[in-house]
Amino acid sequence: MTDIEKAKSLLKDDKTCVLVKGDKILISNETGIKPMMKYISEGINLNGFSVADKIVGKAVAMLFRKVGIKEVFAEVLSESALSFFNREKIKVTYNTLTEKIINRDKTGICPMEEIVLNIDDFEKGYQALKEKIRI
Repeated sequence: MTDIEKAKSLLKDDKTCVLVKGDKILISNETGIKPMMKYISEGINLNGFSVADKIVGKAVAMLFRKVGIKEVFAEVLSESALSFFNREKIKVTYNTLTEKIINRDKTGICPMEEIVLNIDDFEKGYQALKEKIRI
């Protein structure tokens, strides 16, 4: 079983983000960009990991690129995230492609997506997200 297949198989129930590299597995049930921001702030080396995630927008796509994720599966993927992955040459598969990721109230675009909407550089995207959530 490949790393991405293993990650996909573990993405169930309340799990929102599963990262796999060989026998190393990280599983989170936190939503949004929280899992990735936590791993980055803790200095966890994720280079070469594959990830399966419930919802992937451009904000988390930039974080995946920052840490060196090699392959992504998303249950729901935004068009802007797909464009970003293609530009960055990160292999991505998904179940559902959506125009944009909406906020939890379903009243507009996700605030994290809005922050990176006009940013193309993943480091600048990370800094803007970090500033917004004040890590």
